[in-house]
Amino acid sequence: MGFVPNTEEDKKEMLKAIGVSSFEELISDIPAEIRLKEELNLPEPLSEYEVLKELQDISEKNLDLNHAICFLGGGAYDHFIPSAVFTIISRSEFYTAYTPYQAEVSQGTLQSIYEYQTMICRLTGMDAANASMYDGGSALAEAVLLSIGYTERKEVVVAGPVNPNYLKVVKTYTHPRKAQIKLTKFDAGVCDIEDLKQKVTDNTACVIVQQPNFFGNIEDVFEIERITHLHGALFIVAIDPISLGLLVPPGEYGADIVVGEGQPLGIPLSFGGPYLGIFAVKEFLIRKMPGRLSGITIDRNGERGFTLTLQTREQHIRREKATSNICTNQGLMMLAATVYMALMGKQGLKEVATLCLQKSHYLAEKISQIDGFKLKYKQPFFKEFVVETPLPVSLIKDKLQAKKILPGIDISKFAGYGDGLLIAVTEKRTKKEMDIFVDELKNLVG
Repeated sequence: MGFVPNTEEDKKEMLKAIGVSSFEELISDIPAEIRLKEELNLPEPLSEYEVLKELQDISEKNLDLNHAICFLGGGAYDHFIPSAVFTIISRSEFYTAYTPYQAEVSQGTLQSIYEYQTMICRLTGMDAANASMYDGGSALAEAVLLSIGYTERKEVVVAGPVNPNYLKVVKTYTHPRKAQIKLTKFDAGVCDIEDLKQKVTDNTACVIVQQPNFFGNIEDVFEIERITHLHGALFIVAIDPISLGLLVPPGEYGADIVVGEGQPLGIPLSFGGPYLGIFAVKEFLIRKMPGRLSGITIDRNGERGFTLTLQTREQHIRREKATSNICTNQGLMMLAATVYMALMGKQGLKEVATLCLQKSHYLAEKISQIDGFKLKYKQPFFKEFVVETPLPVSLIKDKLQAKKILPGIDISKFAGYGDGLLIAVTEKRTKKEMDIFVDELKNLVG
C-alpha cells in the first residue's frame, strides 16, 4: 500500500472542509491524559527496498518447517499437502468467489460446499454436515450449545482427556448458559469408565469424547456411547479426520454429533490458523445444526442447482430462534479440504493413516529404549503418545529447538493433565529424522 503524504496546504483544506480551524480542535474531545505526550522515537526513514529487506531479515529468525523437524501435535499437524491443493484454490474463480447468499451468482461456491459436506458425511458416517465452523474448538462449543438447547439440560460431561484448548472455548461459550461442566478421571490415559458412570445423570445434556483423545490414545467409544444414551444425553465425538482412514467412523458407534479440526486435510500450520471446524450430525438434529448448509435442487428447467437451505442463522430468522450467531464458514479452508480429500481418495487417506500409525509406533519404541525415558500410558495409540522424561520437558525443548527439532508439547502447561512430552508423528517424518531425534535425546542424558 502506497503512502501519500499531505502538504500543509492539503491539511488546511481538509480541516476547513471538516469545519475546524486546527488539528487540535479536531481532537479536542480526546482527554489530554491519554494523548501521546512524547515524540515517537522512530528510526530514520527507509526506501521501499530497504524496508522489504529489513522485514525479510526479521522473518528469517522464525523457525519454519522447511528448516526444522516437527513432532508437534495437540490438534495441529505437519501433514504433507499435495501441490495441487494450492494450485486449485489459488485460481481466481475460487480465491475471489462470491459469497453464497445469492445462489444465482455463486453456484460454484455452493457446489464446492455441497461436495465438502458429502465427503465429510462419508468420512464420519453421519447424515448431514455443515459448510464448516471456524476451527475444532468452536465446532465443539457449538455442539455443546446445540445439546443444551435440544435436551434443555445443563450438565456437560467430558469423558477422558479432551484437548484443553477446546475446553476453554466450550467454557467461554457456555458460561452465559450457566452450564455445569464435569470432567472424568483419566489416570490411565483414557476415560475412567466407572467414574463416567457416576458423573452421567438424567440431567446430562451431552457427553464429549475425543477419539483418539488428547494424548493420542484410543477410547472405548462403544461403552461411552452406551452410558451416554442410557441417560438420554447426546453423544459428541471430536475426531482427527486422518484417523478415520483406519478407525471405525463415529456414525457407526452411535455418535449424535461429530466435530473435529480439519487442519490435517490439506491446510498448512500457518502459525495457528486459519483452520477448519468440522461439524456433522444425525438427521434428527439437522434443523438444529449451526452455520451454513448447501443443498441440491432442480430448477424449473429441470437443471440441477445448489442453494443454501434449512437456514437457522440469525441473519435469516428471528434471533431468538437462531441456533448460532456464526454467520459464515471457512470457505477457502473448506475448499482446500475438499480438494485434498478428492485427491487422496479413500485409499490415499488409509495409506496416510497407516503411515502415521506405523511411524509413531517405531519412534515410541525407540524412545522407550533410552535410559530414563518411557511411555506414560500403555493404551493403544494412533499417531501421538506421551513420554515421561528424566529431564524437565522445558529443557529438552530448548536444547532440541536450538538444533532445529521441534520435539513436541509440554503437557504440564495444561492444569490437570500431568507431566510429559506429547509427541506427534505424521507420514512426513522419515526414519532418518526420527533416528536423529532419538540420538539427540540420548545425547541429553548421556
